Amino acid sequence: MSSTTWSVDDHLEDILAAIRPLDPIELQLPDAQGCVLVEDVTVPVALPPFDNSSMDGYAVRTADVRGATEEFPALLTVIGDVAAGSGGLPTVGPGQAARIMTGAPLPPGAEAVVPVEWTDGGTGGGAATTMRPAGESPEGASGEVRVHRAAEAGAHVRSRGSDVQAGDLALAAGTVLGPPQIGLLAAIGRGTVRVRPRARVVVLSTGSELVQPGEALGEGQIYDSNSFALAAAARDAGAISYRVGAVTDDAETLRATIEDQLIRADLLVTTGGVSVGAYDVVKEALSSVGDEDVPGSGIDFRKLAMQPGKPQGFGTIGPEHTPLLALPGNPVSSYVSFELFVRPAIRRLMGLPDVRRPTTRATLKADKALTSPSGRRQFLRGAYDSGSGAVTPVGGSGSHLIAALAHADCLIVVPEQDTSVQPGADVEVVLLG
Repeated sequence: MSSTTWSVDDHLEDILAAIRPLDPIELQLPDAQGCVLVEDVTVPVALPPFDNSSMDGYAVRTADVRGATEEFPALLTVIGDVAAGSGGLPTVGPGQAARIMTGAPLPPGAEAVVPVEWTDGGTGGGAATTMRPAGESPEGASGEVRVHRAAEAGAHVRSRGSDVQAGDLALAAGTVLGPPQIGLLAAIGRGTVRVRPRARVVVLSTGSELVQPGEALGEGQIYDSNSFALAAAARDAGAISYRVGAVTDDAETLRATIEDQLIRADLLVTTGGVSVGAYDVVKEALSSVGDEDVPGSGIDFRKLAMQPGKPQGFGTIGPEHTPLLALPGNPVSSYVSFELFVRPAIRRLMGLPDVRRPTTRATLKADKALTSPSGRRQFLRGAYDSGSGAVTPVGGSGSHLIAALAHADCLIVVPEQDTSVQPGADVEVVLLG
């Protein structure tokens, strides 16, 4: 146990220095969402791979529709249908047109597409409003069509390579794969991609007083909210999270449970049992763990110059030196600690570029001055209004006020040297949304 008091920044720096990003693996596209690309991806085939129609209409030669008007339409012979996915395309000769659907390849000889609304749809009547389905009107793919407007070369045609050309850089290494990036990879034919995987995070809550939601509460018991909140926070940070509900206050049971969980953990998070009470089983279970078998491993329990969240533990455990962060048991303390220390650790494991939550400056909107203990960095729950640039405290400063946390979208930071912050003051805000 460290006798010195650690600053928030030094504790975080110590954690990040000990964490190495996970080794890259090849993943199927659906599994790669949220992961960081570790290689440049180049385009193997142009997009689109062929000239294709951007409208339902008729593929024509421009000379045949030059000067066409409502009063004097161009009369063309329809030689067939071209649907999306069509092969064996008809060749459009002078005085001819092919009925074409959106996304279908432009047939040989054709230079432009006239939308169906510029034609009579092959009915011999006035302007058509929609293309009739091929199955319902086979006569629409033959006979004649009247075109009421001229079209320039390339009109309503998506030309080959107009999106990306073969050999172009599609995505650079370091890109975080969101839905549009996954779509681009699929569009260029990549079924798998090399990424740093999502971190696997195991969350354990400790305490014999804890009961799982849905069960009946006995005397002196409370519901286990921490494991649910932190497992959700780990998912929100991009991880795959595993929740281990309330482990009883027994050091051997806890130690055995943690050792069992190592097989599926890139990071372990415990909550509860780290302060100075007689029943702080996390300390008892972990203070010597790994020391005999694995040089350099073990958990260091610390006091931090912060409120809430003064007691913290960090170290590595097991043969793989799996990082473990031991957080306090009070719900707000554990959540604030997660945001400040565990989230950055998860994102460092995944190789993500931004490990910390974004911060901004805001004007404090409050009825009275905020007070804060000297020498400790305080994190108060707040509601931030981006429109006015103001932040309002939510609830009090107590570390058990979980209802206030549920209505907050930021943390108001009061620096170590400030014991009072007046309404209207400029404050730092950590955005949680």
